[in-house]
Amino acid sequence: MPFVAPRTEVSAAALDIGTRPTRAGIAGEAVGHAGSPEALAQLTAAMADLKAMAVQPLLQRAVTAIEAEKWADADKWVQKALERDERCGFAWYLMGMVRERMGDFANSLHSYEAALALVPEHAEVANDLGRLAFRLDMKPQAEKLFRHFLNKHPENFDAINNLACAVRDQMRFEEAIDILKPAIMDHPTAPHLWNTMGTISAEQGDFSNSEIFFREALRLDDAFYKSRYNLGNALLALGDSVGALEACEAALNQVTSEGEEMMMRLARSTILMSLGRIGEGWDEYEARNNPQFADTTHYMFDRPRWEPGADLAGKSLLVVAEQGLGDEILFSNLLPDVIEKLGNASRMTLVVEPRLVPLFQRTYPAARVVAHATYDVAGKSIRISPSLGDNLDHIDLWTPMGSLLREFRRTVESFPYRPSFITPDPVRVAQWRKVLDTAPAGRKIGLLWKSASDKGARHRFFSPFAQWENVLRTPGATFVNLQYGDCSEDLSAAERDFGVKIWNPPDIDLKKDIDDVAALCAAMDLVIGFSNATFNLAGAGGVPSWLIVSPAAWPVLGQDRYLWYPRSRLFAAEQFGNWEPVMNSVAEALAEHLNRS
Repeated sequence: MPFVAPRTEVSAAALDIGTRPTRAGIAGEAVGHAGSPEALAQLTAAMADLKAMAVQPLLQRAVTAIEAEKWADADKWVQKALERDERCGFAWYLMGMVRERMGDFANSLHSYEAALALVPEHAEVANDLGRLAFRLDMKPQAEKLFRHFLNKHPENFDAINNLACAVRDQMRFEEAIDILKPAIMDHPTAPHLWNTMGTISAEQGDFSNSEIFFREALRLDDAFYKSRYNLGNALLALGDSVGALEACEAALNQVTSEGEEMMMRLARSTILMSLGRIGEGWDEYEARNNPQFADTTHYMFDRPRWEPGADLAGKSLLVVAEQGLGDEILFSNLLPDVIEKLGNASRMTLVVEPRLVPLFQRTYPAARVVAHATYDVAGKSIRISPSLGDNLDHIDLWTPMGSLLREFRRTVESFPYRPSFITPDPVRVAQWRKVLDTAPAGRKIGLLWKSASDKGARHRFFSPFAQWENVLRTPGATFVNLQYGDCSEDLSAAERDFGVKIWNPPDIDLKKDIDDVAALCAAMDLVIGFSNATFNLAGAGGVPSWLIVSPAAWPVLGQDRYLWYPRSRLFAAEQFGNWEPVMNSVAEALAEHLNRS
């Protein structure tokens, strides 16, 4: 019977359906790569004991091709070896290496799994499979594989680093630190260990300490561009955009991997925007669509791609919304301008997150609005629109929505004073106003205080709930909960600790019922909070909105007002993590606002 590689939990996880917002990540991944000289040397030594002499020369030719980075040749020789002996674990291991370097991650994963099943004593297979699982965002599986390797090689500090990375990315930060500390004490001159320690601090939102760790890594190795790039991200979070740009550009001058270059260019784009260099920023933002960028989305729309300067008059344009729900709403700021260029809304096909379809169809009744679907296949994010099918002959051009910003929003002046650009259901708005009349007396203030995502450092870009106390104690306000996700603990704390009851709107799912949430926001007198999907619904709907942001937040575009939503007011923290002054400013401004009302 032919040997079939086992389908483990690793390979099954590669086919999960999901979405993945595009963001520049940290450079703190599992170290090592397929086909490294060390791995090949160990493999060659292990193959010396092969009894199947007919296979060994073929494998040796494959190794020689790998050393020369002739991946197609290596693939040919490995396949010949497997034709001779399909149960040769070393052949499957080489196939995993070759396929990984060729970018065929699904077959690489399958091959590594086969090798691990056939030569479990060759621990290096587990290490390579762990790195690939890590790359494919299968962190629990990667952790198990790294631990398997460390059982055989407990002193290997690169493997310890890799294990710490896998544990870090599961948000077990203290455990990751405990794994890494002894390795740093034993190998204090290893810069990548300091870099990983810096990424753990950064993921916890402790950018001051992460800066110290990144600088130590650079002191040990001035050419360590990954730490220089990470230092730039830390400086940006701390409000030093100029220093962040300097560090990021220095890292770009040193980087050798195209994938890492795209990640750094994406980070550079947000730094440029935070400095007010908007047009340059959008140009660099295109790095997110480079196929070599690990978190890119692959769009399955077989039509010519729109480019800046293309004449849209009389053309039919397919616009595909991208990234998170809030970004889809934010970027739609430019759709009225695009329709004006097309000449008629009927020439636009808009592909959006399924929950947004009713809202955008109402806003643009002449346009065709359909849902997108995103699949994670073997580590690649694939976006399609099932409703459109394969026949797109009626479409002249297509584009991701964010790419249009390069032409339509290059300067401060290009942001029009357009109070709203979505249309909530007027019937539901009127019904919500009646429901709000049953709430306690006072101006109805919608409240948003956190993101539903607690992954990594994102929560540190939101003030602790306790610092809302002065805002919530403002006389004359009735606070209405607009916060999606589980917030029962915070609601109880407000009543218990502040003596304030935040009113919960009845019969609505604040996460799923997006069209109704837009109507609820439109019924508010004011919405206050941090940027999340609901805040974007309020701002785009023209609701008076107060936005609280961390220093150098890139969507602010280096301005003292929020260009995207003309009826919004900006409250920016001056120092990362120091929320008390800005929250006190919000409380004072709210008291003044209610006294004038």
